[in-house]
Amino acid sequence: MTTSLAPLSGLRIIEGSAFVAAPLGGLTLAQLGADVIRFDQINGGLDFHRWPVTEDNQSLFWIGLNRGKRSIEIDMRSAAGRELISDLITAPGRDAGIFLTNLPMKDELSYEALKEKRPDLIMVSLTGNYDGSSEVDYTVHPSFGYPLITGPAGTNIPVNAVLPTWDLILGNMVAIAILVAERKRRESGEGEFIQIALSDVALSVVGALGRLSQAYLGSEKVSADGNFLYGAFGSNFLTKDNVQIMIVGLTPRQWSSLKDALQIHDSLSKIESQFKVNLNLEADRFKMRREISNLIASIIKEKSLSELSNVFSSFNVSWSKYQTFQELLNNDHRASESNPIFNLSEQQGIGDLPNIASPIRFTNVPNLGAQSAPLLGANTEEILKELLNMSGAGIQDLKQKKIINQ
Repeated sequence: MTTSLAPLSGLRIIEGSAFVAAPLGGLTLAQLGADVIRFDQINGGLDFHRWPVTEDNQSLFWIGLNRGKRSIEIDMRSAAGRELISDLITAPGRDAGIFLTNLPMKDELSYEALKEKRPDLIMVSLTGNYDGSSEVDYTVHPSFGYPLITGPAGTNIPVNAVLPTWDLILGNMVAIAILVAERKRRESGEGEFIQIALSDVALSVVGALGRLSQAYLGSEKVSADGNFLYGAFGSNFLTKDNVQIMIVGLTPRQWSSLKDALQIHDSLSKIESQFKVNLNLEADRFKMRREISNLIASIIKEKSLSELSNVFSSFNVSWSKYQTFQELLNNDHRASESNPIFNLSEQQGIGDLPNIASPIRFTNVPNLGAQSAPLLGANTEEILKELLNMSGAGIQDLKQKKIINQ
């Protein structure tokens, strides 16, 4: 799972989690060499069978988010089971005593109880809202504006995001928060209780991207506008052979490359003269997005994908083809073993699966390769022996009492 050469070698995190954000935080750290130990209820927790699944109902979702971790099964409903988890969280070690969770933790697993056993405890607790009330990505997203500006122009039907955007951002914030707290503890010896609310993550991003300020100033009415890039020029187009592509002219270089590739300088000059705009400015390209799009669409529909690909490659145009996951896997070199982070490797119980290592690539520190996910509870005995010095007889007693799995 970990290696002495990995960037975060020696760092130990106990994770009690479900769904996306918390497991992703643990995955991010595990891919960098941390020893992340995930505990689950016996026979699996809330997300153990979450879609997508194999034909025999093994969750590819669970596998994907738990690669490189170790897994233990414990009866979390029993006081004895919770006390065992508490002992694991607070076990000795300068780089240990770190607990990540998005599950409600009380009694033996509350911050107060854990801190009594280990004063320098670092605990990260994820919540829905800042007041502790419950939310998930798919209830946060509708409240933060984006579904009402997503979809075909002229529609007032909200379009939800398929991607759990805020969970993904929160998952990476989790990793940052743990590393910040661990650095502080190294300097001061003090632990930390960190809370991060999913809706606060959404609020911070909406604010950072200027949407809240725009609403506050009332400077522009924003509505659904199809696949136009907001604030500059970019849109989707249909080729002669009925392939959807996306073309972007965001930066000056991208805009210049697009004009050269399609030879549209004169036509764009006519738009500038007619509407008294300067299309070298992002804002004016956005204002004229429909006029520009109509011009480009008339050219794209007369050319095949192959023709366009050659031209766009020659002029370094910023573009892409819309493709399915299957097409990505079969046809895109970025999702192949020519990419250092991609690997086809055996997942126990399933066979070979695409496996992705950390996208953070170091120059002076060895990078970990892609790692498989553990079977549920596969590491229970070794962890109890390693961290709690438990004997074989003690482990057998826990099995008989059904505190851990047989």
